[in-house]
This record gives sequence, structure tokens and C-alpha cells, in this order.
Amino acid sequence: MSFFPSNSQIQTQNADSRFQATVLVGAPSFPDAIAWSDENLIAVASGHLVTILNPAALPFGPRGLITIKNSQPFPIGVIDRRDLFSNCMLPTVLSRDQEPCVRSISWSPVGLAPNAGCLLAVCTTQGFVKLYRSPYCNFCAEWIEVANVSAKLYDYLQSINFGEAWASSSKQQDVNEHEIEPEIDYDPAKQKSSNKIVRASKSKVKPAKEIPENSTLPLITADQYASRTAMLSTLVVAWSPMLHSLSKTCSVPQDGLSMSLLAVGGKSGKVSVWRIPIPECYSVDQSRVPETVALIGILQAHNSWITAIGWALLDSDSSNPKVLLATASTDGSVRIWLGNNEKLLKSSEPSDYSFSLLQEVASDAAPVFVLSVIVPTKSPDKILLAAGKGSGSLELWICNISSQNFDKIGTYDAHGQTVTGLAWAFDGQSLYSCSQDNVVRCWILSGSSLCEVPIPSNTPRLRNSTDLPEEFVSCFGLAVSPGNLVIAWVRNTDVEQLNPMYEAR
Repeated sequence: MSFFPSNSQIQTQNADSRFQATVLVGAPSFPDAIAWSDENLIAVASGHLVTILNPAALPFGPRGLITIKNSQPFPIGVIDRRDLFSNCMLPTVLSRDQEPCVRSISWSPVGLAPNAGCLLAVCTTQGFVKLYRSPYCNFCAEWIEVANVSAKLYDYLQSINFGEAWASSSKQQDVNEHEIEPEIDYDPAKQKSSNKIVRASKSKVKPAKEIPENSTLPLITADQYASRTAMLSTLVVAWSPMLHSLSKTCSVPQDGLSMSLLAVGGKSGKVSVWRIPIPECYSVDQSRVPETVALIGILQAHNSWITAIGWALLDSDSSNPKVLLATASTDGSVRIWLGNNEKLLKSSEPSDYSFSLLQEVASDAAPVFVLSVIVPTKSPDKILLAAGKGSGSLELWICNISSQNFDKIGTYDAHGQTVTGLAWAFDGQSLYSCSQDNVVRCWILSGSSLCEVPIPSNTPRLRNSTDLPEEFVSCFGLAVSPGNLVIAWVRNTDVEQLNPMYEAR
């Protein structure tokens, strides 16, 4: 499959400082635009496409593509035309994207797909989240959709009236009252007064006429519309490590009870948690039923937009492993949550008691855009948490879960612009960061101190390099291979320096 020259590029670096570059069709627009799976596939979010690359076959083309198509918003209700430009509705009106774009991607652990591979969760700017698997044959490039998470979330929210049961029923009753035809008294002696009553009743029904005649949607307030839209507007997705249900008699995973959790964060500040078990058997038969996706929790993690999510699994105690969830928000806060394993693995109904807050770590109001969490093998009761902010700063925390101590290593002025990518490597000994300033930096963690180490000067567009190409203006994410042997990052080029012929294409 051939590629067209465009305004984005992905590069890889191996231990011998040899580089390969692949030109992508679209340009990345959001942080963490690249992800590396455990089965050695790279997914890159660029525009309305997700390109799946096989690094072993670079630069010979993609392994597959996911094309994001325009989707209609979910029917949540209608509002009076006069409320369209109210304060609560302005962000919704202005943020409506005409063309879809990929906002966030995340790979699942190996084994969740029907063919024993990885599932890819894709979140778009229109707020839709879907799961994809690789095609059934090598002659097909387009990956296959297996689950629509957003549709399932909408069905659940609709079943509970978006948590506004009393307000919705009250408002619907008002609408129904407006729609009732007024009773007319045909007594000739009272005809004139009756006509006046009819005309007064018709004036009251005017707001209800804003609803189309063939519409079955309820008339709701502007505040309700904004709240419901925020609940369905997703910003970021992240998969947890594989979880196993253990036998009561021995610490051995039970058959058929291995699963992963998918966290979906949105504009409402809530994180919905979904449970996806491994298939009972693997097959490439396309007639098989798609994966079972169950909503098991909705957590009010923050009061503003969720911008980043990270998972960690503490399994130092094999009989009682602990699941940790890290969430970040535009208000600059980062919170760490402890999961209730029994509820996460066995709950059949959504619950907000699946997670309890351990600690909130935050130092300023600068929004956090990327997170990276790792549990070092040598210290299985600790987690290392790195947070990249919109100010370009980098914060690092060491969390001891057994003693619930959260020690801040420090805040570092890592970049001049927004941090767009963070990745731990070598069991938490190294940390890579990148930014919209088109700089990639490498850090070494020694004890409780973090220091920068130089990267070879022949590495294109890295810090301390004296030979920097001028075509690239920003870096939108980086990823480390499963074996920590290769680093890949995706960059955006300067359109002003492109040939007009390529700009048109």
C-alpha cells in the first residue's frame, strides 16, 4: 500500500541509532497520538484515520487502517430555540465538529480479540468510542469494528434518564400538558369567552411547536442538554493490564475469568469503566458474536474535563492484587484511585463504589494532558507517576501504596510548550518525554532524583542536536516497544515549508 506525502511523519530509533521514517496520510492533532501494542503493532492517530503499522516491515506500508466516518449525535432531547445561545449551550454549539478526527487511542492486552490479538479502542472528537480488531485476512486493510462503547453508554444513561429521573419526568409532563388540545365550550352564550380562552391556550403552546411534528424527543432545558452532552462527550480512553479472578483455595487464575478494564473519560468529569473478558475460544470466523462489553462503574473523578488516564496493577500479593487508576483533569489535578477487585471482576450493575480515592496530587492549575504510570518489578508495592502539563512542565511522583505515602520528586521545566507524550522504559529507570516544541528528551531516575541524559546528536530533532531539520514543528506523542529496544514518535510538519503541490494533496 502506497502513502502520499503529507504533513506528518513517524520515526523510529533503535539501539544503533538507525532511523526509519514512514509518511502518514493525515496529521496528528492531539497528545498521545501513537501507541505500541504487546503484539508489536503501532497505531498512529492522524486526522480521521488510524494507521496500523508493523515496525518489522517498515517502510513498506501499513498493516491496516481505521477510517473514522461522520456520525450523528445521539438523540438526547430538544431545547427551545431561544435557549440555543444561553451560557451553558455556547460551548456545545461551538465545539460541534463537522469532520471527525481521532482524539485518543489505546491498545488492550494480548488475548482480548477473537483471534487472540489486541483490541484497539478509538475515541473521536465527536465523542464516540469504538473497539476494533484486525481483519480476518491479509488482503483486507480496514480493521473491523466489534463494539460501540458509546452506544452502550447512551443506552444505559437513557435507561436512568441521565440521572435526572424527577426533572425529566416533570419536564415531560409539562410538554404533554402543552400538547393537549384545549377544551372548547360550544355554548353559544359563552362562545366569545371560549374563543378568548382558546386563543390564550394557543399562545401557551408556542414553545412546544419548536418540536418537529414527527419528533418523539422530549423538550428539555438548556442545562439538561448541556449536561447530557457532556456525559456522552468522551475525551480519552485507556486499557488496564490483564486481571484474573483467583480461586479461593489457591492463587491460580480461574479459567474464563481473565479480563481487562477500559476506562473512558469525558467532559463531565466522569470516568466510565467497562469490563471486557477474554473470549471463550479463539477463531477467525467473522460470524462469531463480538466481545461482551459490560459497564461496571461510573466514577465522578473530577469536576472538569478528563484529559488523561493511566492504569497500574500491584500484584506483590498474588492472592490479593490491587488495581490503581490515575486520572487527570484540565483543572490541573491528578487523582489516584484504588479499585475494589471483587466488584470490578464480578459486578453486574454499574456502581460508583468500585473505586475509592487514595490521594490527590496537584501543585498548580496548569492542565495535565498526558500521564504515564509504571510499577517497577524491583518495587512491586510502589508506582511511578509522571504527569505532563500544558505549561511544558513535568511532575514526578513516587507512591508507596502499602504505607499510602505519596512523595513528589519534583517539578521540571522540561519543555517550552505542552507536553504531548510520556513513556517509561527499562522498568521505570528511564523516562522519555516529548512536546509541541518538537523536542524529545530522555530522563534517568536514580533513587529520588530525576536527571536528563543526552541523546546522540545525530538523532533528528532531539535536544542538544546541532543539525535540526526545519520541516517539523511539533511532536504529538512517543511510544516505547514492548522490549524497550525501539522508540517511536510522531511529528507534524510545517505546512508553510511544504511544496504547494503536496499541500493540495
